[in-house]
Amino acid sequence: MTREGCHPEVSIGARCLGVGSPTLVIAEVAQAHDGSLGTAHAFVDAIADAGADAVKFQTHIAHAESTPAEPFRVPFSLQDVSRYAYWERTAFTEEQWRELAEHARERALLFLSSPFSLEAVELLERIGVPAWKIGSGEVGNSELLARVAATGLPILVSSGMSALNELDRTVSQVRDVGSPVVVLQCTSEYPCPPERTGLNLIAVFRERYACPVGLSDHSGTIYPSLAAVALGASVIEVHVTLSREMFGPDVQASVTTHELCQLCDGVRFLDRALTEPVDKDALARDFEPLREIFTKSVVVRTDLPAGTILQQGHLTLKKPGTGLPAERIPTLVGRRLKRSVRSDELLQEDDLE
Repeated sequence: MTREGCHPEVSIGARCLGVGSPTLVIAEVAQAHDGSLGTAHAFVDAIADAGADAVKFQTHIAHAESTPAEPFRVPFSLQDVSRYAYWERTAFTEEQWRELAEHARERALLFLSSPFSLEAVELLERIGVPAWKIGSGEVGNSELLARVAATGLPILVSSGMSALNELDRTVSQVRDVGSPVVVLQCTSEYPCPPERTGLNLIAVFRERYACPVGLSDHSGTIYPSLAAVALGASVIEVHVTLSREMFGPDVQASVTTHELCQLCDGVRFLDRALTEPVDKDALARDFEPLREIFTKSVVVRTDLPAGTILQQGHLTLKKPGTGLPAERIPTLVGRRLKRSVRSDELLQEDDLE
């Protein structure tokens, strides 16, 4: 796999992705709005309130991407006779998409939406997006890839159903025209069990493609995303639901907005922990006052008169740590007391000949 044209750092809007930069948290609404514009706007507010960096939808234009024969992945809908009908019913107009994008920007969120046809790309290009997210099913769609790459915007690629050779071709195609790429580990299983999350691929993709990498998670929990950040992910994407009782095929693979808030807090915590190096010796100096409280010093077990030659049985360790430290015990055995010492009295160097 050639690394020609690689971008170890990528900017999406004002956000920089790469080593040392904060993790980008993308909250994926997909079709969880079920065609309700009001619900879609409610998602924007809830996601902003939770502290995420970006809201992502999916832009489906039925006639441009589907046929009436397209089967449901999950037969969930009681009102749509086909997947095609579902795409039609849940679609938004261009003006409605524009309103959602503007709402997201007002809430300081990056607005993203995955296109599933050339027509969807053109619509989103007119509205304005800072990057493209390519869903797992479109990774092999060279025509769509060529169209989005031609814009020069960064492209986030989900690896969900792709083998490495297909990912190699996709990354090469994008880089051939100079577009930055971000590769996300993704398993197209809803919900995804822990043993198929593929956290090991975070390091594999970073090494193989020399670009920012991340995780698009379908586990319905916050755990894989937090682990991915600890492993160096620059981007985290999770499906979001307003409630576990909501309608739709992705609810079980989604986190609630309350869990999203926990995830964002955890990501920010890890970002700071991972990017602030600690000098262990300096840290120990900072905690010197605590050492006096929590460590122990050498004391005598019983009252001892002056002139006593100390034996091992005379000595023990007790708090506080303001006297002779524990490691001094072997050097004290056989020494003579200058003065009498009472039980539990901390020995000092001046007490000894």
